Amino acid sequence: MPSFTDKLTVGGSDMDMYAALPDGPGPHPAVVIAFHVGGLDDFDRTMADQLAEAGCVAVVPDLFHRYSQEIMDGPRLDRLGHLKDADIIADMNAAVDFLTGNSAIDNDRIGVTGFCMGGRIAWLMAATNPIFKCTVPFYGGNIMGNWGPGDTPFSMAANINCPMLFHFGSEDGNPSPDDRVKFDAELKRLGKDFEFHTYDGAGHAFMDYTNPERHHEASAAAAWPRTIDFFNKHLK
Repeated sequence: MPSFTDKLTVGGSDMDMYAALPDGPGPHPAVVIAFHVGGLDDFDRTMADQLAEAGCVAVVPDLFHRYSQEIMDGPRLDRLGHLKDADIIADMNAAVDFLTGNSAIDNDRIGVTGFCMGGRIAWLMAATNPIFKCTVPFYGGNIMGNWGPGDTPFSMAANINCPMLFHFGSEDGNPSPDDRVKFDAELKRLGKDFEFHTYDGAGHAFMDYTNPERHHEASAAAAWPRTIDFFNKHLK
């Protein structure tokens, strides 16, 4: 299974992007992955590789490419304070442009997913780019807050016109149980196509096998096949 790291240019800045490809000539469906606060690491690359094994081209843009080394060497959660939604949208759309400019990709079969902060971004991108045919946010927090000027992902829910699959940990505080109730009520009010799965005993980042304190093996083992089935249904 081929994989590589490419450089894209966004606003005059070079941005690394990891890509994993299925075997065969295509055209293939594709998924853009919004990474977690750990950045472009082994976890994100493994998720991309697993999507490629399932038949989707998967790309992971480095959303921290504007950051100084000082920020990257500091506390991981401090990285969130430097993010701006306008920059995130530009970076994710650059990854989309990479895909749509490649003849091996079927432009009518592109989805988006993300983990942690990337779960929030998966909602944000479904609300701001209609190319996405489905979205799978994993435990996305801060959906009702904005990063920089502009609307919140939550306030843009009416713009989402693709099926959504959400994964939550029952013990997660962000998104909290109250947050999930609000998400559910708003998406139902808007008549959106969505499903929620909440995993007992799992906290935040339960998919992250590189973090033994947070990884919840049983929940991850249930959530990932559901995700692949969802992408197979809506992208193939």
